[in-house]
Amino acid sequence: MTASTLPRAALPVWAYALLALIAAALFLPGFTVLPPFDRDEARFAQASSQMLDSGNFVDIRFQDETRYKKPVGIYWLQTAATTLAEAVRGVPVGSEKLIWTYRIPSFLGAILAVLGSAWTAARLFGGPAGFIAGLMMASCVVLGVEARMAKTDAVLLATVVVGQAVLAHLYLTRRDPAPAGRGAWTAPLVFWIAAGVGVLVKGPLVLLVSGSTALVLALWDREAGWLKRLKPLAGLGIVVAIAAPWLVAIAIKSKGAFFAESVGHDMLGKVSGGQEGKGLPPGYYLGTFWVTFAPWSLLALLAVPWTWARRRLDAVRFCIAWIVPSWLVFEAVPTKLLHYTLPVFPAIAALAAAALLDNFDRSRERPRRWLTAAAVALGVIGFGALTLAVAVIPWLVGQRIDPIAVSLVPAMGGLFALALHLLLRGERRMGLAAGVAAAALLYVGTYAAVLPSIDGVWVSRQAARAVAQVRPCPDSVVASAGYSEPSLVFLLGTPTKLVHGAGAATHLLSDRACGLALVEDREAAAFLDSLGTATPLPLAELAGFNYNTGKRLHLTLYRLPAP
Repeated sequence: MTASTLPRAALPVWAYALLALIAAALFLPGFTVLPPFDRDEARFAQASSQMLDSGNFVDIRFQDETRYKKPVGIYWLQTAATTLAEAVRGVPVGSEKLIWTYRIPSFLGAILAVLGSAWTAARLFGGPAGFIAGLMMASCVVLGVEARMAKTDAVLLATVVVGQAVLAHLYLTRRDPAPAGRGAWTAPLVFWIAAGVGVLVKGPLVLLVSGSTALVLALWDREAGWLKRLKPLAGLGIVVAIAAPWLVAIAIKSKGAFFAESVGHDMLGKVSGGQEGKGLPPGYYLGTFWVTFAPWSLLALLAVPWTWARRRLDAVRFCIAWIVPSWLVFEAVPTKLLHYTLPVFPAIAALAAAALLDNFDRSRERPRRWLTAAAVALGVIGFGALTLAVAVIPWLVGQRIDPIAVSLVPAMGGLFALALHLLLRGERRMGLAAGVAAAALLYVGTYAAVLPSIDGVWVSRQAARAVAQVRPCPDSVVASAGYSEPSLVFLLGTPTKLVHGAGAATHLLSDRACGLALVEDREAAAFLDSLGTATPLPLAELAGFNYNTGKRLHLTLYRLPAP
């Protein structure tokens, strides 16, 4: 690789197959055993479950409330995946709710994003860089989280990467003769279909990334003629054809409420102010990048001088145009969540991979010592924070020492230190292998062993187990007072009532034979007062930590004596 040119070559099929296997191996630990562990995940999965139960695939609801923050795409994918999984398992549709069936689209979307990242990086910087970029994406922390969650973000990333892959191809070949006939439609069809699916999954974000990339390139190069090869007028028609039928149907069904909620409240609310307590200042994503892109964040920092020195190269320029405008938008928007910058990670991985291959081939261009020291320090802080968190969380939540969690600290720390040592010596293959091994150990230990065993974190799982043991009737409904997490509704069933203490008492009094009440201590007085002379029977006690609110909980499961 020289300073003036960058080789471009396709990856062989076996390389993509290997990346898919590695990604699957990294994403699967904990996939089926982790309970719903995020409010949004439980809301998405529960709404999809209600679609299956009702047969209404237009409206989106969580219990009786409309859920109009996001379009319908992810719900369709989750219902399709669950239906197929239940058919393979040979059980009736809707007879058993398992959270992992709703996670399948995220799992597959994450693998597709890995493969798309590898293809794009290979097209930009050559086959070896493509493979390394795919490896980085498969093993980075934030994609590993999203692959295990029944949400939109892994699927959205897949659509973004597919669109950016097409855009990269058109940009690199803009001075070649334009293809004719059917060949002229291949790239535009892929791009606009990906955009249409992305819009149906999470709205216009996919067009924001591609649009800002194209705009920056056009301004930078002072030419935009190559964008005509995207056939934008026909392409927008494709997007409309994909998204408009449901948008029209939901507009009629909701009488316009969907657009008021999704655009007026959700999207514009995030732009104008921090939603749900997530308002954070600019710089947040830069500060958390050392964790979200771990264990490869230090390589991204080391790639900065290399990238700047080669900014006139088409491939490097494309990645800069992909990263910078979107990153600035994400930093400017007050509402911030760790995964929001995920759509630019493939470009960061591509640059980090290309710089790793190029810098260490020529000793005169090795990173300066101060930059190397800073990168190593920040990389150690990022991965070290994750390593220590795994060991500390069991103690913070349940005041117990988990031997598996503690043993992971030296093991992961040793592998990460070995990866640093080998990479800085230029032994890329073994260094990358050690880094992937450190990530794999983190995921296996954390998701498959440590987190599932911390019972105090999974209060809804505790409640589901307790209810299953004492349920007086097959269709007993639980009224929960003081604990209203969506995961409780997913695990206990759609009829679950989220109420206050008086509401829980009313539920028991109206259904003496079968009713159950789950009451948090803060609601206990109102609950007991509202029961009057009735004396409830305590059936089970639960204790835990609600990580969404930061509060410790103590709940009691009650019923009234049989009449």
